[in-house]
Amino acid sequence: MKTTLVRSLQLAATLGASALSAIAAPSSFDFKDPKGVNNVQFKLDAPLESISGSGSGITGAVEFDPANPAVTRGRIVLDAASLVVGNPLMIEHLHGAHWLDVAQHPSIVFEATKLTNVRSQGAQIVADASGKLTVKGVTKELTVPVTLTYLADKLGARLGDEKIKGDLLVLRANFEINRSDFGIQPGQNTDKVAETIHLSLSIAGAAPRS
Repeated sequence: MKTTLVRSLQLAATLGASALSAIAAPSSFDFKDPKGVNNVQFKLDAPLESISGSGSGITGAVEFDPANPAVTRGRIVLDAASLVVGNPLMIEHLHGAHWLDVAQHPSIVFEATKLTNVRSQGAQIVADASGKLTVKGVTKELTVPVTLTYLADKLGARLGDEKIKGDLLVLRANFEINRSDFGIQPGQNTDKVAETIHLSLSIAGAAPRS
């Protein structure tokens, strides 16, 4: 009987640990937006010209646990060919070999490896996301301020169908990079094309539930 009791306690402990592990496990949020509104905005403000544009070809996944946001990890991918500006000729130059060379380097990727300085501000979580940014085949270490908003049970509301169950994770970030750091015409045409690129990211990821 003693042996049976011991085995029962061991089984209960194992099941309890498994249940806690399942509860604590982060959810995977898919950033391929079925509504097509996820986007990144960019601006280059040079002395002679100010260029603004956007890109909407965003995919990727982020692992997020609302009970422990510091463990957030993920990968966001932008289709470089989705970047556009208002002038068709500028788009051609932007995609061309001298600038982004989208034929050879079709993806711009940010891979977040850790979050630091994590803190709550109302319903939002503010942190610094560190990782690697790859543009035009060049990878650089980067830390950017991010805001995360976890919206439990809001997937159906966003998609206009309350029968769809799931959560949302909204990521926002504003930061700057230098084009010369990524081999994008370093030092060239700076009177019309600024060296500093201002980036603004606003995207929502979905974690469906059955």
